[in-house]
Amino acid sequence: MRTFSARLSRTVTAAACSLAVLSLGGQAAADPPESALSLSLSKTDGTIAFTQLLCGPAGGTHPTSAQACAALEEADGKPAALETTAQACPMIHEPVRASAHGHWRGKPVHFTTTYNNSCLADAESNGVFGF
Repeated sequence: MRTFSARLSRTVTAAACSLAVLSLGGQAAADPPESALSLSLSKTDGTIAFTQLLCGPAGGTHPTSAQACAALEEADGKPAALETTAQACPMIHEPVRASAHGHWRGKPVHFTTTYNNSCLADAESNGVFGF
């Protein structure tokens, strides 16, 4: 009985270790993204929206990461140079402070600006601050 239990324990342990190695192997083999930005929108009422944008390949928690990466690609990774998209926004003054911090292809990015409202933050950043 003891021999069967010991064999079973070794088999289960070996299987668990193999599974762990396979799981980690997949993660270790993946290349890190070329660019990573932490984006935030702070409202005057104290609420903060936060998302992570990864580019090269596109990913992270940004809801439209591929579009945001394409917009930043066109702006050479400079949030201040993002193009404006045409969209209707209400003329309501509810300022939001937008921030982007991280790196774009190895270069540091530190950007902060204020938009008149969340809709304009989305439109004037070509979707980068549209979350």
